[in-house]
Amino acid sequence: MKKTILLLVHSFIFVALYAQTFIIQGKVSGSKNEPLAGATITITGDASAVIKTNVDGIFSFKATPGKKYTLQITYVGYQVKTITDVMADSNSEPLAIHLTDGGNNLGNVTVKATSRTQAKAETINSAIQYQKNTAVVAQVLSAEAIKRTPDRNTGEVLKRIPGLSVIDGRYLVVRGLADRYNQAMLNGILLSSTEPDRKTFAFDIFPSNIIDNIIINKTFLPEYSGEWAGGLVQITTNDVPLKKFMEVQVGTGFNTQTIGHDFYHYKGGKLDFLGFDNGTRALPSDLPSKSTFNNLTPEQKTAYGKQFENIWTANSQNNALALISKNFRIAGGFNTAMGNRNKLGGVFALNYNLLPRNTFFENRIFSFSNNQASVNFDYTNNKYANDVLWGALGSLSLQLGNYNKLSWKNIFNVNTSNYSTERTGKDFESNSTTGDNIRASELAFKANTYFNTNLSGEHFISPLQIKLDWFGSFAILDQYIPDQRRVQYNQDDPLIPASPYSLLISASKTSQRSGSRYYGFLNDYIYTTGTNITKSVRWNNQLQNIKAGYFFQVKDRLFDSRPFAIYLPIDNPALRLEAPSVVFSPQNFGNGTDNKFAFNEIYDIRYRYLANSILNAGFLQIDNQLLQNKLRIIWGARVENFDQLLGSVRKTDPRYLHTEKLDVLPGLNVTYKLNNAVNLRFAGSQTVIRPEFRELSSFSFYDFDLGATITGNPNLPRTKVTNIDLRYELYPKAGEIFNLGVFYKYFQNPSELYFNNTGAGSSGTFNYISPDDAQSVGAEVEFRKRLDFITALKNFTIQGNLSYIYNRVPSLNRPMQGQSPYLLNIGLQYDVPALGLNTTLLYNQIGRRIYYVGGSDNPPVWEAPRPLLDMQITKKVLKNRAEIKLNISDMINREARFYHDLNNNKKYDAGTDALAIRKKYGTNVTLSFAYSILK
Repeated sequence: MKKTILLLVHSFIFVALYAQTFIIQGKVSGSKNEPLAGATITITGDASAVIKTNVDGIFSFKATPGKKYTLQITYVGYQVKTITDVMADSNSEPLAIHLTDGGNNLGNVTVKATSRTQAKAETINSAIQYQKNTAVVAQVLSAEAIKRTPDRNTGEVLKRIPGLSVIDGRYLVVRGLADRYNQAMLNGILLSSTEPDRKTFAFDIFPSNIIDNIIINKTFLPEYSGEWAGGLVQITTNDVPLKKFMEVQVGTGFNTQTIGHDFYHYKGGKLDFLGFDNGTRALPSDLPSKSTFNNLTPEQKTAYGKQFENIWTANSQNNALALISKNFRIAGGFNTAMGNRNKLGGVFALNYNLLPRNTFFENRIFSFSNNQASVNFDYTNNKYANDVLWGALGSLSLQLGNYNKLSWKNIFNVNTSNYSTERTGKDFESNSTTGDNIRASELAFKANTYFNTNLSGEHFISPLQIKLDWFGSFAILDQYIPDQRRVQYNQDDPLIPASPYSLLISASKTSQRSGSRYYGFLNDYIYTTGTNITKSVRWNNQLQNIKAGYFFQVKDRLFDSRPFAIYLPIDNPALRLEAPSVVFSPQNFGNGTDNKFAFNEIYDIRYRYLANSILNAGFLQIDNQLLQNKLRIIWGARVENFDQLLGSVRKTDPRYLHTEKLDVLPGLNVTYKLNNAVNLRFAGSQTVIRPEFRELSSFSFYDFDLGATITGNPNLPRTKVTNIDLRYELYPKAGEIFNLGVFYKYFQNPSELYFNNTGAGSSGTFNYISPDDAQSVGAEVEFRKRLDFITALKNFTIQGNLSYIYNRVPSLNRPMQGQSPYLLNIGLQYDVPALGLNTTLLYNQIGRRIYYVGGSDNPPVWEAPRPLLDMQITKKVLKNRAEIKLNISDMINREARFYHDLNNNKKYDAGTDALAIRKKYGTNVTLSFAYSILK
C-alpha cells in the first residue's frame, strides 16, 4: 500500500513538472446571461490569431508567459469589447466577459487589466453581473463566494443568501416560507423529497466543494418547474475545466461540545465509517416475509426474536482522535484537443467528511387548560452522532466543433448519521403527581444514498440562429434505517433515590416505545427527459427570443418498513430488573405465552406503500427587447399535467389514492433599465404546491426526538399561489450592489403540520392540515459595498441583506408554519491580495417562527431567534499553490429554544412560557490544507 501511495505521489510530481502550459481562457456572455456561441475573438500582441467561442461561449488559446495580448470581442448586435494588456501565468483565472446589446449604438468598449487581476475581479463580480442581467428576481452564489464561507455542505451555504434561512442545517426556508414551498434542481433536473416524513429536500447531502454555482429564482419563468412559491434552487456542480488541474485537500477539527466530553457509541459494523451497514444490523437471513411471519405461532415468532443482535447499549468512548472531525478531497480535470475542432474534457472529484457531534437537548410535551401548562413528558437528552458525508463526482464533455456539445454528468453521495441518544427525565403520563423517573435510549443508523446520471446535448444552428438542448436523467434516492432500537426503564419508586429501575414493557404486542426494533426501506427512482428550442430573431434592430419546450418526469417510490415489538405475555418483575445490556439475551425469550419475552411484528398494510407520479409539462416563452433595449419583457405560460397514484394499484385497497390535475401557470417578468446601473423589475405569476407522497400516506411513525407519532393526510389538497414582485436594483460599480424589493403572495389551501394531543398513541400525533387561505407581504434589501473610499479600510468589503415579511392565516389570526417575520445576514470581508490573505466574518439571524402548529387545545410551538456568527481565515502559501484555511462556525453557540408563548408577548419568557425544546449544538472549529498539484 505504501509503495502504491509513493508511486502516485511521484507520478503527480512528474506531471506537475512537465505539464506546464500557460493558457488564456474565458467565457463570453450576452446581456441576458446567455453564452454567445460563435463570438469572434481577435488576438493581437506577441502572436496574432482569430478564434471563435464554442456553444458555451468559451474560448482559449496558448500564450507566452510574461507577454501582453489584446483581445477584441465581437458579436452581431452587440457592442465591440476590447481588453488590453492581458497576460498569462500559472495562476491565471478564466476571464468572464459580458457584452452589451448594442441596439443602434455599436461602438467600442475598452478595458485595461492584466489577466490575473482582471480575472480575479471578474470571478468575484460575475455572479453580481449575472444577477443584474438575469430575467427574473434572483440571487446568485458563485463558487468563489462559497469558498469564502466555513460551510461544509450546500444546506449551510444557502443560509447566506438574501431571504433564505435553513432549518436543522438542511431544510430550506425562502422568504420565510417553510421548506415544502421550495423546489430543488440539480444540473437542470428536478429533485424529489429526501425525507420519508415530510415534503422537503435535505440540502446537506451535497458537499459545498463540488458546487460550481447556486441560483435561487424568486420569480417564476415558464421554462422552469411551476411547483414552488418561495424559491427555485438551481444547483450546478463543477463543470469541465478550461485547463488541466489537480488538487488535494485534507483537514481536521472539533466540536466544543464533543471534544473533552463523554461520547457514547454502540457496536456497529466495519463499514460504518463509510456510511454503509455491512450487514451487522440486517434482518436475519431466514426471516420470513410479513404475511408469512404474521401467520406463525407466538412460539415460532419468538424463536426469530432470538436471532437479532443483542446490542442495546452504547459505551463511553474517550479516544480524543476518534472525536475529531476528518475531511479529505481530491479533484482533477482535463481538457484536450481531438483534432482541429473537437475537444474532450472531464472533471472528477472524491470527498469525505466525518463529524462526531454531541447535541444536547431537552424536550417536553404539555397539556393545557385555561392557558396553563401541565407537563406530560420532561426529557433531557444527549444525541451522540457520527455524521458521514462523502461522495464522488464525474463529468465528461465532448465538444464537436464550435456549435455542438455533449455532456455526461454523474454524482454519487452518501449521507449517514450513526447515533445513540441517551435520555433521562420524567413521565407524568401514569403518575401525574410526582412523575416517573425514566432512563431511555435509542440506537439508530440512518443512511441516505443519492445517485444521479445525466446525459445532455447543446446544439447551435448558426444560419438559423436556433439553439436546441435536450437531456435525459436517471436518479436513485435510497434511505435505509436498519435495526433502530428503543428501550426505556422506569424507577420503581420515584420518591426513593435508591429505588431500582425496571424495564418498561407490557403485554402489548404493538408498542414501539420500549423494546422495539424498526427497519425502514425507502427507494425513489426518478426518470426525467426533456428538450428546449430557442429561436433568436432581430426585430426593430433588437434581439427577440422565442423558447418552447417539453418536460417529462416519472417518480416511482417503494416504501416498506418492518416494526417489531418485544413484549411480556405475563409480567415478570425480576426479569425486568436486568440491565439493558443483558435483558434481551436469547435465554430470556420464552415460548411466546409464558413469563419470558415474546416477539412480534406489527402487521398493518399502512406500514408499506408504493407511489407513482407522472408529470407532463410544456411551455411557451417569449423574450422581448423593446425601447432600444431598455425594456425587457419575458412572458408565457407553462402547462403541467400531474398524475399521482399512492398506496396501491388496487382501488379496493384502503391505501389507494389517485389524483390527476391540469394546471395552467402563467408568468410575466418585466425589466426596465433606467440606465446602465439601475434596473426596475416587476413580476407576476401563478404557481402550485402539490402534496408529497409521505404527506398523503396514512403511514404512522414514532419520532423518538419529538416523542410523538407523525402521520399523513390523504385528503390534503394542493396549494395554489399567486405571486407579485416589484424590485429596484442599483449596481454602482463592479462588485457592488444595492437592491430594494417588495412582494405579495396569496396562498389557497396552504398545508401545515400540527400537533394533535388526542391522536393515535399516548404521546400524541403530528398531522397535516390545510387552512382555507393565507397571505404574505414582504420587503427585501440587499447591499454589497467596498470600503476603498476610506484609505484605512481599502481592503474591506461589507455586504448584507434584510428581509421583512408580514404573513397571516386570516381565519386563525397567526402566521403560517415556518414563516419568519425577518431574516438578517451581514458579512465583512478583509482581503490583502499581495499577501494571499482572505478573512470573512458572517452573521445570520432569523425572526421567531412557528415550529409546529397547535390544535384547538394546544398553542403553537414557536422557535425563538438565534444568532449565528461564523469566521474564516484563508492564507495562500507555497507560491500560491497551497492554501491554509481556518473555519469557526457558530461562535456564539447560543442555545435554540422552542416554546409555547403563553403570555402572547412575541418573545420567550423563562418561568412564564412553556419551554418545549431546548438545544445546544456547540462551536465547530476546522483547519484544512489544500494543494494544487496541477494548476
